[in-house]
Amino acid sequence: MIDGAKKWIGNGTLADVVVVWARDVTDGHVKGFLVEKGTPGFDARRMDGKGSLRAVWQAEITLSSVRVPEENRLPAANSFKDAGMVLAGTRNAVAWGALGHATAAYEAAMAYCRQRQQFGKPLVSFQIVQDRLVKMLAEICSMQLYCLRLGRLIEEGKLTDTIAAIAKMNNTRKARQVIAEARDLLGGNGILLDFHVMPHLADIEAIHTYEGTETIQTPIVGRDITGASAFA
Repeated sequence: MIDGAKKWIGNGTLADVVVVWARDVTDGHVKGFLVEKGTPGFDARRMDGKGSLRAVWQAEITLSSVRVPEENRLPAANSFKDAGMVLAGTRNAVAWGALGHATAAYEAAMAYCRQRQQFGKPLVSFQIVQDRLVKMLAEICSMQLYCLRLGRLIEEGKLTDTIAAIAKMNNTRKARQVIAEARDLLGGNGILLDFHVMPHLADIEAIHTYEGTETIQTPIVGRDITGASAFA
């Protein structure tokens, strides 16, 4: 039996089958289970009113004394360490996603500053604008290097929880800064959808949070570099 719990999940659609990680009451270990729509005690409702990731359907899932058959247990998913392996992969994807959002916002800001005229010349002609664009690009380049390293580690079978956590933390934090800078460079036009920056500013907030907030990533990395665990 899976303990009654409330979970958040992003499925793209409200799926017929969801993967739930829950603590098995028989041995106390976290395991993976396939829970099918229609299972007694399982309820999934679409989350509305979101200001971020509006194109993605997400569901609030409620589990009330749900029982699943033994054949619905995920093989090789027998502990929280196994769940951590999944999170390492998804955090890698988030690091790449943050890079994509930051790059798109930078390119939108560059295009805008090239065509926007101020005092008789384009914004890119001003030293302060160039300074800001160059610093944005520098952050994007550092994010690219993180992603390049992640890809190579995956190819070598050496991706670890620590590397995935620090890459996710760094790239989402830097992406927030780059996108906020892009919005500011566009001035009042930065809040208009026609200029393609505001959606990135909204969506990066979700990416910064899911797969573990920055506050979660830091003790994961901290445990590795210090040898002392700040959490149970």
